Amino acid sequence: MKSSPPAENGADFIAAVRRDVGIHVRVISGTEEARLIHLAAAYAVGVGRKPVVVLDIGGGSTEITLGTASRVQLGRSFKLGVIRLAERFAKSDPLSGRDERRLARQVSRDTRAYLRQIRKRGYERVIGTSGTILSLGALAAGAKRPPGEVRNVRVSAKALSRLRRRLTTMTLDQRLKLPGLDPRRADLAAPGIVLLDTLLAELRADDLTLCDFALREGLVLDYMQKNASHIRTVDRYPDVRRRSVMELAERCGYRVPHAQQVTKLALALFDATTSQHGLGAREREWLEYGALLHDIGNHISYERHHKHSYYLIKHGDLRGFDPDEVEIIALTARYHRQAEPKKAHDGFADLSPTERQTVRLLGAFVRLAEGLDRSHAQVIRGVDVDDSRDALKVRLTATGDAELELWAAHRHATALAALLDRPIAFEMTKAPKAAPKDARTHAEHARHPPHVPRKALRRGRHRRVGQDHAARPARQVVARHRSAGVRH
Repeated sequence: MKSSPPAENGADFIAAVRRDVGIHVRVISGTEEARLIHLAAAYAVGVGRKPVVVLDIGGGSTEITLGTASRVQLGRSFKLGVIRLAERFAKSDPLSGRDERRLARQVSRDTRAYLRQIRKRGYERVIGTSGTILSLGALAAGAKRPPGEVRNVRVSAKALSRLRRRLTTMTLDQRLKLPGLDPRRADLAAPGIVLLDTLLAELRADDLTLCDFALREGLVLDYMQKNASHIRTVDRYPDVRRRSVMELAERCGYRVPHAQQVTKLALALFDATTSQHGLGAREREWLEYGALLHDIGNHISYERHHKHSYYLIKHGDLRGFDPDEVEIIALTARYHRQAEPKKAHDGFADLSPTERQTVRLLGAFVRLAEGLDRSHAQVIRGVDVDDSRDALKVRLTATGDAELELWAAHRHATALAALLDRPIAFEMTKAPKAAPKDARTHAEHARHPPHVPRKALRRGRHRRVGQDHAARPARQVVARHRSAGVRH
């Protein structure tokens, strides 16, 4: 990728590309081009914290920067591209001494003050990028490899000066026969070497490090730096559907342990009752994502957070899903509290009868799973379901005191029991005491009360357990609120 002199009809060309091809072309400034090239060269050479100068000679402009790997301190773009200079000064073949001097004076006049500023600041080395410099550098170094394979080769300024004296006295036919010189650049070699040699002289550089990274690689590196979080997410979640869900959850600051626990329990209940509800893998996926996102509405406010969750999912740019799937996931999250689905609710009435029944079931699974992590302490380790003729018996394995979860499960099981046409009974068992040394069991919460999210705690009357109850034994909380209509 190299720059060329600007076309007179550039704006018309950009408009035509957008109209005919559908690609929006963004034109970057010369300073931005210089920054991107510096980013690429500093990365490829590995300069670290050392200040370096980066030169990039293109067709229409030359970019010169000073900076480290992480920061450009000075950056300029000069209208001194090799094509531009050849059209203006290369009037004869070979290049006449008079035209050579005129070209060199123009370069010095345009860059001297800026390069003097760079010299005063100091630099560790000069790096040269792009085709013109790589071709000339390989030729000056006597490298037998092509220009693209001379990365990190150091070429002395004296060798480049000798090459200048050689090329400026040769005709085009003679330059075409030079081994190691790219034939496509033979016509521009003379003005190119005069430009490069003059810049190095103004910088008082001893040598030039060749680099095969330039603007194209700079664009890639810049994107990677600006989108590091997204790229890490892509690595973790190759599937676009799961990735977009997790990105939305992370943007909204979801509480990971609680969301994962509710999801695990909801899926366990779903899998154990497949013969009753008859739903498949697609609906299971919707349940998983609705459970993961059920509480993201807290990002806006705890009050009515179920409705906020619905709104955020609907407008969360979930990729890979069709609109009906997004609606079902959003409604699944919305109905994790006490309210039952109604046709008057936004989005619900627009679904087909089958989809509405699916939402009722998925919402009921999330509601029950939410109750089974009422303390947000993840005390329920496992769920096992027996389907007898009379009822569904749900055996819960807990790591400690789970009376609060058991109480909430009884309250939140009504909707699912009705949809499965089975009464639901719960049975609690304690998990084996043996555990890894670094595993913190629920029993340790005797000294440290179970975590209840701060936003959920308020003094006085509130829909959730009051702040002054957080450290009380679960049975006291249950007894106090049994008739108070605690909601979540």
